[in-house]
Amino acid sequence: MRFLMLDMPVSHAAAHVGPLRLSVLVTLLQSALVGAQQAPDEPLNLKMSLVLQEQISAETRSRLPSFVAADRLTGRPDLETVLEGKAVLRRGDTVIKADRLEYDQTTELAKARGHVLINRAGNVYEGPLLELRLDTFAGFFDQPTYHFLLNNAHGQADRVDFLDEQRAVIHNATFTTCPRLPGPSWMPDWILKASTISLDQEEDVGTATGALLSFKGVPLLPVPYISFPLSDQRKSGVMPPSIGLDTVNGSELSVPYYWNIAPNRDATFTPTLMSKRGVNLGTEFRYLERSFSGTAQFDWMPADQLRDSTRWAAKLNHQGRIDSAWTRNGATLNLSLNRVSDDNYWRDFSRTDDSLTQRLLANDATLSWGNGAWNSMVRTLKWQTLQDDAAPIVPPYDRLPQLSTRYARNNLAGFNYAFNADYTRFKSDTTLTNQANGQRAFGVMQASYPITQAAGYLTPKLQLHATQYQFETPLSNGDTAARRMLPTFSLDSGLVYERDTRLFDRSLRQTLEPRAFYVFTPYSDQSLLPNYDSGTNDFNLSTIFAENAFVGNDRISDSNLLTLGVTSRFLDPATGAEAARIGVAQRLLFRDQNVTLQPSDLPLAEGLSDMLFSGAINWDPRWGFEGTVQFNPSTEKTVRSTLSARYSPGSYRTLSAAYRFQRESSEQLDVAWQWPLNDLWGDRGQKLAPGQGQGEGRWYSVGRFNYSLNERQLVNGVLGFEYDAGCWLGRIVLERMQTSSTSATQSIMFQLEFVGFSRLGVDPLKSLKDNIPGYQNLRVPAGMPSRFSNYD
Repeated sequence: MRFLMLDMPVSHAAAHVGPLRLSVLVTLLQSALVGAQQAPDEPLNLKMSLVLQEQISAETRSRLPSFVAADRLTGRPDLETVLEGKAVLRRGDTVIKADRLEYDQTTELAKARGHVLINRAGNVYEGPLLELRLDTFAGFFDQPTYHFLLNNAHGQADRVDFLDEQRAVIHNATFTTCPRLPGPSWMPDWILKASTISLDQEEDVGTATGALLSFKGVPLLPVPYISFPLSDQRKSGVMPPSIGLDTVNGSELSVPYYWNIAPNRDATFTPTLMSKRGVNLGTEFRYLERSFSGTAQFDWMPADQLRDSTRWAAKLNHQGRIDSAWTRNGATLNLSLNRVSDDNYWRDFSRTDDSLTQRLLANDATLSWGNGAWNSMVRTLKWQTLQDDAAPIVPPYDRLPQLSTRYARNNLAGFNYAFNADYTRFKSDTTLTNQANGQRAFGVMQASYPITQAAGYLTPKLQLHATQYQFETPLSNGDTAARRMLPTFSLDSGLVYERDTRLFDRSLRQTLEPRAFYVFTPYSDQSLLPNYDSGTNDFNLSTIFAENAFVGNDRISDSNLLTLGVTSRFLDPATGAEAARIGVAQRLLFRDQNVTLQPSDLPLAEGLSDMLFSGAINWDPRWGFEGTVQFNPSTEKTVRSTLSARYSPGSYRTLSAAYRFQRESSEQLDVAWQWPLNDLWGDRGQKLAPGQGQGEGRWYSVGRFNYSLNERQLVNGVLGFEYDAGCWLGRIVLERMQTSSTSATQSIMFQLEFVGFSRLGVDPLKSLKDNIPGYQNLRVPAGMPSRFSNYD
């Protein structure tokens, strides 16, 4: 190690020219810069870098140069150095400042006294006495205060023991993320006091023993042991308890345990005590591998007092890719399995995963692959139907199995070709479906010749449907097999006109897009055929231009109709963004449409159909309006309509409303919002960020009401308040969920979030995101801060 000893007048700053005398400036340089092997007289080569190095490895740190500066220096070269008066020692990402600093080069031991400050990669400790080995970062600090970069936390302690560069133990410590305010009587809104706090920067986890969490001066949670994250990285350990209350479960207490098995695998175990029902044990396992990933869940309640039985639920989602020599991109396997113990599960566990709270639970396994123009699939689908005596439903058919393939080629001599083939074995409970189980094979061939020009397009298309059925029991006419073959011809055409215009002093480009669509399919009696997977298409501006009035493959509508429509858009000529849109469409049936979904349904009469109107206005990014109306010109009445409006003037400010009407069926009003209550009394300031002042936070109101005007009652509702104090957040949410025509579940969710530390209570965020369009979380992870943001 070399020393450069200086004792000459130098300027304290480059801009200062006065005769200020600096007693000594000492620079300790190791053999070279990081990793450089320079000959003594060889010029030093500098390397350009676009970014600063955030992390320094142990091997690199051992070769880094050390820099020291002070008012006075004494010592022996290559042995020890004593710095006094504004002493500073720097090496890599470590800076030590003190009134007096002793540095032993042989042992790499630094001893600092008086106004000691150490900054290690942005983490700052201050106190009166420090002993530290620079090579291993082992040592201790007496009576320190500290500030951590990752979560903006700080506190004070009797002593800090540095075990190595990644681990430290703090004795009689305090911990909070509330920023310190001036004044001797300052007390943070929340504070953790512990006998010891152990910090592991490598695992990004802290653990506290003999801990007491206080909020607003009130002891809140005494715990003998607790772990908490130092960043947003995952960690193993007991998670904060959740406390809830609802009308079905009573009081709830959940204490999850998270197991970080590996960087690509983890598990969560959640025992939940329900005062009205007993104990539920929940498990979730997640995995992510190179060629597959998935999630497995299992919930088990051994003795549910609500039903006097054992309750359980199982769920598996798996996605994987299988390499194969006979497919170019391999095969894809998708599994979605959902099973529960009984028919009442969806009603009694309303806050469980959405896929397990439906009355139809799909158990689906699909293997698909592609090879050039061919795409094929093998699938099995089995349903679990949860019946309700007050509202029974007809279960869908299982597909055991389904085999399908598709071939498609475009622009072959100007033609587009496609061929679909499918074989499926359908099975269900015939006492509920009143139909025969059976097998169905079908093929669809189609060819089209699109003619596209700048001003419009014309696309003639011809399709041929061929279907074969084989039944396990005879039909009503005694047949055990059936065939059907039908052609379909369609002609789709459209024009596009454009003009530049001005509207409300704004330059716009207006389009006029008329469209005509003709379909012809001959009639074939299908009233005796079972309905395995067909349903009526929803009547809207997309399906009105479809060849078939049904979805699925058991019903093909007889058609001789013409659909006419026109759409006009107002576009921003610079960006293409749509400022406004209006459209109208109507069908003209040249003959009755006799094919119906069920034999008892009435056929559609020839003549004009209902008219469809749609419109949207997005003139200002803050405002949005949209509406669709189905109007019957014969009765001159609206059959169905949906009107919606949205107002979002800024972050954490959104208001939406919708009106939905279906004649002789339902009429509902839906309102949702997230809004700062401070706006009501003129405080339109921005939301507090982590590290900003405490005590003068912001209140937010959140909610959604779905109200039935026909029944004059609330269907579903959410109402809550959020408070953001910068270093902590509070949420309280009341939720009402309709579980049947005669019953509903009410629950209360309360949560305290101590920013950068932990959360207590029942997390209402999922409910708020599911119910409030445009809802924003008040605290979104900001990412990993740079150590240079706290460089000293």
